[in-house]
Amino acid sequence: MTSTTANDAIIRTAEGVPLKLKLLRTTRRNRIVAFCLVVPLLLFILVTFLVPIAVMLLRSVDNPIVAETLPQTVAALEHWSGQGVPDEAAFAALAEEFTLARENRTIGRAATRLNFELSGMRSLVTSTARTLSRGEQGPYKELLIEIDGRWGEQKTWATIKLIGQRYTTVQYLASFDLHYDAAGRIVAQPEVRQIYVQIFMRTLWVSLLVTVLCLLLGYPVAYLLSTLPSRISNMLMILVLLPFWTSLLVRTTAWIVLLQTHGVINDLLVWAGLIGDESRVQMIYNMTGTIVAMTHILLPFMVLPIYSVMKTISPSHMRAALSLGANPLVAFWRVYAPQTVPGIGAGSILVFIISIGYYITPALVGGRTGQLISNFIAFHMQKSLNWGLAAALGTVLLACVLLLYWLYSRVVGLDKLKLG
Repeated sequence: MTSTTANDAIIRTAEGVPLKLKLLRTTRRNRIVAFCLVVPLLLFILVTFLVPIAVMLLRSVDNPIVAETLPQTVAALEHWSGQGVPDEAAFAALAEEFTLARENRTIGRAATRLNFELSGMRSLVTSTARTLSRGEQGPYKELLIEIDGRWGEQKTWATIKLIGQRYTTVQYLASFDLHYDAAGRIVAQPEVRQIYVQIFMRTLWVSLLVTVLCLLLGYPVAYLLSTLPSRISNMLMILVLLPFWTSLLVRTTAWIVLLQTHGVINDLLVWAGLIGDESRVQMIYNMTGTIVAMTHILLPFMVLPIYSVMKTISPSHMRAALSLGANPLVAFWRVYAPQTVPGIGAGSILVFIISIGYYITPALVGGRTGQLISNFIAFHMQKSLNWGLAAALGTVLLACVLLLYWLYSRVVGLDKLKLG
């Protein structure tokens, strides 16, 4: 239903509209309709994923408490050279704002924030504010040093000046066991406070170990499921999926019953005479319990991607290799196994990313030595209330995941990542 003019040979529709323009309008309308259909999903991702990440990134550098509680003191310290102690103006501003903050009941938040950076600051701030509330008069430099000699130390004022900045990187330094000294240099934390690098390394090691164990256990299971008759494989698949139908707390509690010192496994070992009653194996509330429970819980996430890829591999490939003279092991290794790499990659990425941020299982069965970085993030969110440090640790963990994902993309290739 088109017409062609003799002058310009433009193809038009029956309505007289140029066909090219009509196609452009139709394409634009289809794009608008498609965009409107995905708007709810985009809004969901924005609200539940992107906005929380943006808030976490902001929280990791945002440091408003001291800046809002002691603004005049922070302003007076901007002109301080960092040597010795500041002049009388800074002491006077501090005394005035301590008195006001105690009346407004905001002194505790500022004292707690300062204590995160320098141990003992909370007691110093609260006791000084309590003494000043009795109506003590200046000059305040001598008065504050008389109240507590720590006001005459450089590191005390350096801490107030550092934490008084509205935006700071101290939380990221703490995530790597570093901090600013009194002279403003980046130095290592005291050895007793160097924990986060070790915990990050432990988390990466446990995640890698659990991924390898899931692969070693899940690959044969997936191969068995893909080669057995459907009637039997469907029944076995129910056993693989059964953990998804059981509460995570129930599965973790079951491992506590099995692994504890007087649990089922130790009782069986004692009954069989393999160990003595006084030599029971400690398998719970340590790293062993964490690895065993996490491997069991995450195993289906490895089996299912590998199984879905194996089901697409034609059995004729192996038969052809055997007919050409290859023994079964060579045929499997050189013909069958390479075709399962996409499933191995998908399962490994899935298990590793889940395990690197795992929280519940290490919290219940990990004890003191089986805790991962997620447990420390939860501690700072719920117990110490150091949300800035928790956000910084979470950001570093996110960066580690993205880095490993990028490395996987460069080494293996995302085009080989398949779930079926």
